[in-house]
Order: sequence, then structure tokens, then C-alpha cells
Amino acid sequence: MDETSIMEQQMKLLQTVIEQQQSYIQSQNALVAEKDARMVEKDETIAQLRKLVDDLQSLKTNLEETLRELRRQLFGTVSEKIIAKQTEEEEAQPSSEKNVIRVKEHTRERKPKAKREDLYANLPVRDVKIPLTDEQRRCEYCNSEMVTMTYTPVREEIRITPAKVERIRLMQEVTICPECKKDGDGTFVKAEVYPALLPHSPASASSVAYVIFDKCFMGLPYYRQEAGMAELGFKLPRETMANWFIYCAEHYFYPIYERMHEYLIKRDLLHADETTCQVLREEGKSAESTSYMWIYLTGSDGLPPIILYDYAQGRAGNYAKDFLEGFAGLLQCDGYQGYNKVADVILVCCLAHCRRKFYEAIPAGRRKSLKLLDINSEEWLDDPDIPELSGLEQMIPAEVGLSYCNKLFYIEKTLKELPADERKAKREELETPVWNGFWKWIVTINPLGGSKLQKAVNYALNHRETLCNYMKDGRCEISNNVAERRAKSYAIGRKAFLFHTSVAGANASAVMYSMIETAKANNLNVFQYLYMVLLYMPDYKNEPEGIEQLLPWSDFIKEHCTGLIDVENITAEKHEPLPI
Repeated sequence: MDETSIMEQQMKLLQTVIEQQQSYIQSQNALVAEKDARMVEKDETIAQLRKLVDDLQSLKTNLEETLRELRRQLFGTVSEKIIAKQTEEEEAQPSSEKNVIRVKEHTRERKPKAKREDLYANLPVRDVKIPLTDEQRRCEYCNSEMVTMTYTPVREEIRITPAKVERIRLMQEVTICPECKKDGDGTFVKAEVYPALLPHSPASASSVAYVIFDKCFMGLPYYRQEAGMAELGFKLPRETMANWFIYCAEHYFYPIYERMHEYLIKRDLLHADETTCQVLREEGKSAESTSYMWIYLTGSDGLPPIILYDYAQGRAGNYAKDFLEGFAGLLQCDGYQGYNKVADVILVCCLAHCRRKFYEAIPAGRRKSLKLLDINSEEWLDDPDIPELSGLEQMIPAEVGLSYCNKLFYIEKTLKELPADERKAKREELETPVWNGFWKWIVTINPLGGSKLQKAVNYALNHRETLCNYMKDGRCEISNNVAERRAKSYAIGRKAFLFHTSVAGANASAVMYSMIETAKANNLNVFQYLYMVLLYMPDYKNEPEGIEQLLPWSDFIKEHCTGLIDVENITAEKHEPLPI
């Protein structure tokens, strides 16, 4: 074998070794790559598991929070004025280990006790004299008849006479001329009879006012009224009462409602809210579907208050837009986005809704004796302290947010009686630093996803501008509670009657609740106002001047509807004409 062959064999052998080495290196690289891929997959799996654990922990926290809230709604007190009981852990904790919290001393003016003369000042007084018997009138010593010297007051009693129902038969006088009768021709004259309230119906102004008053003011559904009428000695079917209610709302009260609506949209400061209702017979909707009763009312502008209800099939913002067409100004409402569709208005968001969300984010065990009072409440809250940055560790974030809100409400209560311009200036001075601190603090919060605290923080941030818009006008309120109270008036009745049978009934209820709530706001005797409208509207429903005289703030209505109920001296056959 020559040297060339040997070299070739060595080269082949070297090539084989190199190929084997390369193959080995490639296999090692593949193993390393596979190992790296597995490590990456492992890291991803670990990250996913960690995320899953965090999500499950968040879900557990949110479910526990939801469960506590449901238990509170089902078995606890729903009012915001809550004094929460201690949790079992707190009760089990020895008293020596409990934290002692010192509160600032404060004084509170005691509300004067109402006097009987003030309570009964509007009631008529009738003296009942208790005489002696015939035997007692004889002197026990000489048997002479004794003479009355005086009557001594002993005590006072309050007597109530239940409703009295009468059948009134209208007898029309018919006269004839006796001289004409001698000539075989008679001249007849008949007395003019006032028109019937409802055609071919025994309904009168007082009976219909009685039904409406019980339905909308007292919250008595028709079936309860039917039972009450039976106790008074006659049967008035609930179907008849419903017909009276709807007919009179449409024909006699709706013209006044429309006129008040015209006045409402001319104002520059309004409140708005909405609440649910149910209508059984509504075209295109099932009986179980939800409809809405919208509430609109004037603000603290010094003019006569107006409260109007409007029935709508849904909650779309177009309903508010259509009703408030022509209104331009400040609209106080909650954070519902539907109000954004109302054109040419400045939305003023309710701070009470924001505060309520922070309150609900506080665990029940930590709420202790928290009280959330409206600025119109007679009870005073202590001046809340806003924690310094060094003291934030002692409070959970929801408590801090609540402290800021309570501070603003406290300041508002102290400014309540000031004129609008002065109130606006004081707000800039006292409340602007509180708002600045609140917004500076809230951006530092990183709440758990889906928790109530996150909802409270998001609500505040999403409505940052509208929450502060009340400071633009001293007449604005810091909350929309005044509208919520009007929604409550309807909700109380709804709890009793449950639903409206027809759309006509829902619309009639909207009109009648508007009449009653506006009458209440204008300090009228509600029954007397309903009675007076039903007494006069059959003659004046087509006369704008007559409708103007029957508005709740007219001088005529104030004169006749601010005292006690009077259906005996002011009757259909004997009442003065309207001053038009």
C-alpha cells in the first residue's frame, strides 16, 4: 500500500470521526433545545398556574363579598343609617385586647319637644259639657236646686269621625209661568245643573278624590279600598275605581300636568331619576318585562317646586331626551350613561352614589357605627377627619374614600342655609382642597379586580368631572337624594299594588303621582287639592286661564287648599267661580 492510499484512508477515517462528532454535537444541541423548550413551557405553566391562583383568590374574595352583601340584603338592615354589630371574632376577642378609639367631644342642640297646642293647632275645637244628673242638682243639705256657676276644663280628647258616604239625588227645579199657562201656553225654566264628572256615573269630585288619595298618597291598592268601602256600607268594585282613576287623570289632571311640564323645562336646574315598574298588558312586551317610571323635578332655585313622573317602556336615554326637549341648564342625576343623550345640559353627578359604593366596599365588621346622613337630616354628624398619609395604614382604602366623601357632606351641611353666591364661594374655599386630596389619593389605589372597591374607584374616576360640577352653581346640591325620595314615594305604592294592568293605568299613575307630590312640595292639603281640581276642571279644562288658576302654586289654590279638608261648604252646587 503506497503512501497515497494510506493518506486517503486516514482522511476518510478523520472525516468519519468528524461526522460522528458533528452528529453527537447536533444531538446534544437538540437535547439542550428540547430542555430549554421544556424549561420555557414549565415557566409558562408556572406563570399560568400563578395567574390561575390569583384569579381564584380574587374570585373567592369577590364571591365572599357578594355573599356578605346578599346576606345583608336578605337578613340585615338595608338603610345606610346602619349600626353594624360586632363580628364573632370581635366578640370572642378579650376586651383588654380591643383597640380603644378616642373621639372628639362635641355638643348637639336638643330638639325642642313638640307641644300639644302646636300639634293640634289646626284642628277645630268643640266643647262638650258634662252636666249634673237631676239628683245631683239637689243640694244635699237643703234640697234646693243648684245653679250652674261655671264649667271647669278637665282634659282634651281627639275624636275621629270615619268617612261618611251619602247618596245625593240632584233635584232640578222646574218653573212655569202661571199667566202664560192661563192662555194655554206654558213658559218653562229649568235650573242649570253642573255637568257630571263622568258620563252616566255616580262619581263625584269627593268620591274620586277619595279613591285617588288612598291609591297614590296612602298606598292602598284597589282591592283594599274595595274592602274599606264595604265597611262604609256600599260596594264599589275595583274595576269601577280603576276606570274613575284613569278617566279623571286623562281628562281633568293631564291638562294641568302638561302646563307644569311647560314650566319645568323653562327652569335651568333640574333633578332626574328613574325606578322600575311592571305593566301586564303592553304591546310588544311580556307581562314579566320591566318598564320604568322616570322622575323629573325642579331644584333649589327659589321658584315653586314641580315634580313630574313620566312612564316609559324602557330605560333608554332617549326617553329622558324627549321629555326634557327644550331644557338647557344643570341636570342633577346619578351616573347612568343614558342621561348623556340629553342635549344642551351640564350633568351633575350625585356624590351620594359614589359614597355608597365606598361604604359597601367596607366589610360589615368594620362598619361599626358608621352613619351616612343626608344634609337635610336633622341629626348632625361629627366633623370627619381625613387621615394623613402617615395614618393610612390604620384604615383600609374604602374607609379612606368614605372619609373624604363624609367630609364633603359635612361641609355641605354647614353651608346649607347660605345664599347661592356665598355658598358657591365657600365651596371653592373649603371643598376644593378636599377634592384635590381625594383625586391625589385615589390614583394610588390598586384594588383587586372585580371587587367592590374597584367598582367604587372606577365609578369615581369615570365621573370625575360630573361629580365636581355641583360647585359651578351655589343652587346645586351635592347629591341627588331629593329625586330618590320622590322615587321612593312611587316605590311604596308599587310595593302594595305590584303592577299596572295597562299602559293607560301606568300613564294615569304618572300624572296622579305628579299632582300629589307637587302638591306636597307646595305645602298643600293633598286631598283638598285633588277635590278642588275635580270640582272646577269640568268647567275650565279647555280654558288656559282656568288651568293656570288650578296650578298648585296659584293664589286661589293656596287660599283654598292650605287648611283642613272642606267638602261641605265648597260643593259642586255651591262654589265660587275661578278668578279669571
